[in-house]
Amino acid sequence: LTGCLGRRARPVRLCQGCHGHYRRLLAQYDSIARAVGNSSESHNCAKSILTSDRLQIVVTLSEFFNETWEAANCANCLKNNSEGLSNSTEEFLDLFNKSLTCFEHNLQGQAIDLSPNNYTEVCKNCNETYTKLNDLYNHLQRMNRQGGESAHSAHLCIDVEDAMNITRKLWSRTFNCSLPCSDTVPVIAVSSFILFLPIVFYLSSFLHSKQKKRILILPKRIQSNANLVNIQEKYS
Repeated sequence: LTGCLGRRARPVRLCQGCHGHYRRLLAQYDSIARAVGNSSESHNCAKSILTSDRLQIVVTLSEFFNETWEAANCANCLKNNSEGLSNSTEEFLDLFNKSLTCFEHNLQGQAIDLSPNNYTEVCKNCNETYTKLNDLYNHLQRMNRQGGESAHSAHLCIDVEDAMNITRKLWSRTFNCSLPCSDTVPVIAVSSFILFLPIVFYLSSFLHSKQKKRILILPKRIQSNANLVNIQEKYS
């Protein structure tokens, strides 16, 4: 298992490549504990033999692998019996491999580590695959958070997280692509409406005040005309 973890440390492929080794390790440790326990009448015999020396190699290795496996959240990528990857994980890894293949195919032999080139073809031709991958990852995150109870289970397994991080870095930093937001039109509409609210308010206030001035001035004109008629009748 140690060799498997080392070989699959970068890129991270711990859960999908070492779950068989880990399952066999647990089975061997349990068989050792049972064998030692059955050879003695004492219930503490197994514990005393396994932890009798200062190094406690068996227990230390077992705890290390258990902690590493739990920290990697591998259980969130495997089936209930840990015999293989779950269907959702296989679907994600399939889209991940398709995205990398699409990137490589549309680079047309250009080296990624050279000066920035025009990656328009990558952004255009791989947009659909990358969008599906990103949407699936967000969906898996939401589902996992809803069903997770512990702190570790709130995360996806390290294989999926590392794969998504690699893809997002390539997409945004290396290729300078952007993912169109589906809410762009509603956001622009709401923003425009909010920006025009002060204009509408001041315009309505101006028209309303102008109308009130007209209403106030109108009776004065009528009264002045009436006074002029009375003066003319008095001197006639």
